[in-house]
Amino acid sequence: MNDITKQSRAYMRQQLQIIVALYLAGLIVRAVWQNEDIFVPSAVGALFMLVISQVYGRLWRRIATNSPDQLTTFYSATSGFRMLLALATMGIYYLVPGRGEMLVFVVVFMIFYMVCLAHHTIFFSRLTNRS
Repeated sequence: MNDITKQSRAYMRQQLQIIVALYLAGLIVRAVWQNEDIFVPSAVGALFMLVISQVYGRLWRRIATNSPDQLTTFYSATSGFRMLLALATMGIYYLVPGRGEMLVFVVVFMIFYMVCLAHHTIFFSRLTNRS
């Protein structure tokens, strides 16, 4: 159980580091190219992935501790749920500021989503292969 807690914390810490690095990269892009349109998408992407990764890390710890035979179902269900939440977030953003700013938002949000998804996949595939 201690190993599961340690792995869960490592996952959440690494995701946090990735999110902060991506957000800082967005701020650098904003400063260098004086692109004000990138601030809100960076903040929304960072906040979305931060919440998702923290919830996911805690849920994974609970399921890995209580019923490890359900982890395969958990991976599938959370993957689909995360994608639906991302689509809902993009849909809400489409309704609020309008269609004109949507391209920048989708590109920035997808960068956050894909980088964190790649980390998630690599982290848990290595973890599964070890056990």
